[in-house]
Amino acid sequence: MSKIWIFLMLNLTLFLFSQKQPDLLQYKTTEDKIKAWDSYCNLLTETENYPLLIQEADIGIGLAKKNAKYLSKFYFYKGYGYEYTNNQYEKATVYFEKSLELAKGKYLEQEVLALMRLNYMYYSIKEYKKGEELIDYVKKIVDTIKPKNLKATLLGSIGEYYLDRSEFENFINYKLKAIDYLLLDKEKKETSNNIGISYLQIADAYNDMKQYEKAVEYTNYAVPYLKRSDGIAFLYNTYIEAYTHLGNIDLAKKYYQELYQIGYNNQMLFLNVSYANRNMSEFYLEKNRLELADDYADKALFFATKSNDEEILMEANTVKGKVLVGQGKYSEAIKTLTKALNFAYIYDKRFFAEINKKLSESYAAQKHWEKAYKYYKAYSQTNDSLSVESGKQSLANAEAKFQNKSKQQEIKSLVSENTIHELTIKNSKKQRIYLISGLVAIAIIGSLVYYQSRNRKKINQKLMVLNSELDKANKTKMQFFGILNHDLRSPVISLINFLHLQKEAPEMMDKETKERLELQTTTATEQLLEQMEDLLLWSKGQMENFVPSFRHYKIEEIFSDTKKEFVWVENIDVSFHFPENMIVFTDKEYMKTIIRNLINNSIKVLQDRSKAHIICKAWEENNESFIEISDNGGGANIEKFKALYDDHISIGIKKGLGLHVIRDLCKSIKCNIEVKSDLILGETYVLLRIKKT
Repeated sequence: MSKIWIFLMLNLTLFLFSQKQPDLLQYKTTEDKIKAWDSYCNLLTETENYPLLIQEADIGIGLAKKNAKYLSKFYFYKGYGYEYTNNQYEKATVYFEKSLELAKGKYLEQEVLALMRLNYMYYSIKEYKKGEELIDYVKKIVDTIKPKNLKATLLGSIGEYYLDRSEFENFINYKLKAIDYLLLDKEKKETSNNIGISYLQIADAYNDMKQYEKAVEYTNYAVPYLKRSDGIAFLYNTYIEAYTHLGNIDLAKKYYQELYQIGYNNQMLFLNVSYANRNMSEFYLEKNRLELADDYADKALFFATKSNDEEILMEANTVKGKVLVGQGKYSEAIKTLTKALNFAYIYDKRFFAEINKKLSESYAAQKHWEKAYKYYKAYSQTNDSLSVESGKQSLANAEAKFQNKSKQQEIKSLVSENTIHELTIKNSKKQRIYLISGLVAIAIIGSLVYYQSRNRKKINQKLMVLNSELDKANKTKMQFFGILNHDLRSPVISLINFLHLQKEAPEMMDKETKERLELQTTTATEQLLEQMEDLLLWSKGQMENFVPSFRHYKIEEIFSDTKKEFVWVENIDVSFHFPENMIVFTDKEYMKTIIRNLINNSIKVLQDRSKAHIICKAWEENNESFIEISDNGGGANIEKFKALYDDHISIGIKKGLGLHVIRDLCKSIKCNIEVKSDLILGETYVLLRIKKT
């Protein structure tokens, strides 16, 4: 990713002429025609019309055959057009080299521009030897350059050369020098954008070093200086990377959406969009939300392919491979990660290490131990060489060196004094013996402290496990007794009401009513007994572990058992609707208990209501099964259902317990529950959502 912004450092003096192609016939001399065409090509560069720039640069080349200065410029324009038209780096390199050959030692500004672009091109096309030779030449001439903007450009190019090779100390040194010169040259139009990009490059280095708060700090410095779309896209990406790692996903999503608005249809920003999707995928992968991680990884791969950039494609394949490993799709992961591995070491050793680690995990999962060992060894060797902590210290030293030179000089003096002091100690045999003895004593004490700490840690872990098991057992006991209390309450109340009526007002019942109620009571009592047996048998199976047993059940079977439990209900129409042969993947007893509790709740609110009805229906949609229980009990404030979502709502034996039972059981079988209540229509709907396997 370290390459996607380098093109933003281009220092061109743009003349704001009309976009219309100039009429060369109105110019008398060849030199005037060449200057007009140069201004026109500058404008095409500013408006990012790169395909047309390639064509029009050829006309300029024809005009300037005998004018080395402008011929160098037109070769540069053509190379620039190829670079930003589908990343045709090899073609671009040819014309940048021609431009440099003509400008070298003669036309300083054009020479600096060609050197800057070739630095990036040689890296992109893997011409590393040429890249080293070019940077050696730049180092030789940089101190002789007087114009501040050109000096800053060359210093920045040297810094970027080291950034490409993860040499962060050298990168920071040269980049801070470049910023110093840019700040002294603010009057030039292009300088403002270059200052912003330089701050972003430093911020991106902090991201690489996992110092994300510092990354945000330097990104904030860049904001006032950036106006062009490519610089703003780079800004958004830097924020996205920092905020995803800081866990602030809301801010990350904000900048992600803004980046999409400017980059979705802009071919030159596809690699920025790919990089943003990779960061979002990494965030959700870390949270183990694999579905979202996979979606962002696919988008990263899509835009990386369209960008035609090897490095960004390598990064996208890496994150896709990591998601596949997380999903357990090891064969697919190996294929994807192998594609990324072909380019990873060249572009970023950190990716190379990570890819080898994931390949090792994938082969180990398939029990291919020899290959797993091979890739793990490559990961271990590369990871050791990165020396992350050393790099962090180098960053801090580099920043201190340029932000506070006087304090840095004090540090150097202290280092010198300390060196002299150490030499004095080495010359004293007695002090050396004391030092060694002290170190041995410290080592012994440290070993004892470590041993005690490790034992204490083991004991604490055992206590945590025991406390967790005790807490789980208590919760299980309370949950089960809650189910018994709540599920048996309604049919027992029905039985008691009938007995009271028979005892206290027998004259109110004629023979037919009495026989009907007796039959209904007998049926309800038998069903109550059957329900108690079901619950007790279930409780026996749950004595050790109160956990669900998932299987595929016909919804007809669950609804049929539930319907029998409400034969005692009078004056309320309880109906069940479901598709034939519909299957749900769940625990049958958990689901019956949930539905039974929801229907009991509806029965309570429907007492003494005319035309009361409860509808229990099931259907399938997309990759989910739905069960809905609705009633026309007048509706209720949604706050009354808060116990379904909030663990902290207080409950009692007669109030709120059913909702808590429903909530806990839904969590156990991974069933989402939603409530809607319409006070105007007087209806309440409770929806259960179950994922299909």
